[in-house]
Amino acid sequence: MTSSGLRKSLDIVAAIEAAKGVIVLLAGFGLLGLLHRDLHALGEELVATLHLNAARKYPHIFIDLMSSLNDTRLWSLAGMALLYSTIRLVEAYGLWKQKTWAEWLALAGGCIYLPFEVYEIYAKVTVVRVSALVFNLLIVLLMTRVLLQKRKNALSK
Repeated sequence: MTSSGLRKSLDIVAAIEAAKGVIVLLAGFGLLGLLHRDLHALGEELVATLHLNAARKYPHIFIDLMSSLNDTRLWSLAGMALLYSTIRLVEAYGLWKQKTWAEWLALAGGCIYLPFEVYEIYAKVTVVRVSALVFNLLIVLLMTRVLLQKRKNALSK
């Protein structure tokens, strides 16, 4: 792959990381919108709107989950969403600016998920799980290649 090809690939990874950051940030704001609300009733209303049977396993689990949320947990979840979003957006900025620290962060971030993705495929093979693993492996390989290329260029100077 040429250096312009690597550059385009880094821009794509940066865009993906930025998108993940923005989506999670919006989800965090959505959580704050649930403050001071009757979440049990909201869960039941959502299940009814989707025409699901509240007595069935998964809708019941969802309603129980909604019931267990309180303002403190919502603030905590929103705070974690903010932290995650900040990391992803800073990583995206660093990748766009071709910063080595961002490339290492992307490599480490990709590697962290690999064991979990392999385990999930071991538990049950699905198209989504295999796709996630392949996509993540591609990012890990790309970041490895970028970092090795940078090291090679630095040693040749």
